[in-house]
Amino acid sequence: MRILANDGISQAGIDALKSNGFEVLTVNVAQNQLIDYINKHTIAALLVRSATEVRKDIIDQCPSLKLIGRGGVGMDNIDVAYAKEKGVHVINTPEASSESVAELVFAHLYGAVRFLYDSNRNMPLDGDSRFKDLKKDYSSGSELRGKTLGIIGFGKIGQATAKIALGVGMKVLYHDSEIDETTVSLKFYDGQILDFHLKNNSKEDVLKSADFITLHVPKQTAYVIGKNEFSLMKDGVGIINTARGGALDEVALIDAMESRKVAFAGLDVYESEPKPEIKILMHPDISLTPHIGAATKEAQDRIGVELATKISALLK
Repeated sequence: MRILANDGISQAGIDALKSNGFEVLTVNVAQNQLIDYINKHTIAALLVRSATEVRKDIIDQCPSLKLIGRGGVGMDNIDVAYAKEKGVHVINTPEASSESVAELVFAHLYGAVRFLYDSNRNMPLDGDSRFKDLKKDYSSGSELRGKTLGIIGFGKIGQATAKIALGVGMKVLYHDSEIDETTVSLKFYDGQILDFHLKNNSKEDVLKSADFITLHVPKQTAYVIGKNEFSLMKDGVGIINTARGGALDEVALIDAMESRKVAFAGLDVYESEPKPEIKILMHPDISLTPHIGAATKEAQDRIGVELATKISALLK
C-alpha cells in the first residue's frame, strides 16, 4: 500500500511505516496536480500538514484513497465530515506537537519582556558604537514570574502552555467554550507530580485581568480578539498568537500597539499567510516567526510515529 506524505514526514515516521509494509512517497505534489498523482500511483493514504488542502474534489475523484492524515492538531484544511461520510478514515495527532507550540509561546514571551526581538536587530548595527545607549534602551525589562497569563482556548496546546506558565511561577487564567474545569499535572524529572485544578473564566475576565494573553483556538469564522477585546485589556498588555491567522484582527492590533494599549505582540501565524502584511513585518514591537509552532525535531518524530501507528491499525 502506498502512502503519500505530501507535506513531509519525519524519518522516524517513514521507518515505522516501512516496518509495517507500507511504501512511503515524500514528493511534494502541487495542489492542482494532486488528484492525478493519487490516481496514477494508487495512493491509499494521504498525509498532510497545513499546506495541502483535502477537499471534496479529491475525496470524490480518488477512489483508492482510504485514509487522510493530518500531522498536527487543526483539520480545517480537510473536509473531515464529508470524508468520513464517504468511508475515508481521517486521523490527526492532537497531542504530539503541544509542547513544541507551548515552548514557542514562551520563546516569544521571554524575548519580548527583555526586548530581544529589537536588540537582536540593533546590536549588529550599533553594538560597537552605541553600546551604552543600547544598554540603557533595553534595561527596563520585566519578569514573567508573578504575572498573570490569560489563555484563550484550553485544549491540549493551551494546557501545555499553562504547565510552563505554572512552572515559571505565573498565575494562569483560561477561557474555553467547552472545558469548564480541568486538572493540569506538572511532571518533573525526578518523578514528582504537582496537580493544579483550574476553572474556566469568562473571556471578559481573562482579558481584563491578564498581563499577557495567548491564543490557542481552532480556525474561526470571526475574530477572537478584535477592537472591542483590546479595549478591555490592561494597558501595556502583551499578546501572542501561535494558533491560526484570522483569530486576531491585525489592523486592530496595530492600532492598539500605536496607542500603547498593547506593548508587544508575538506572531507565528498571520491573516494573509504566506504573505504577511508589511505593517506587521516591519513593526518594531512585534516578534515574528514563520509558522513554526510544531516544527521541532522532537515534535515531528512524535507526529510521524503516531501517524504510522494509527495508519497501521486502520489499514493493515
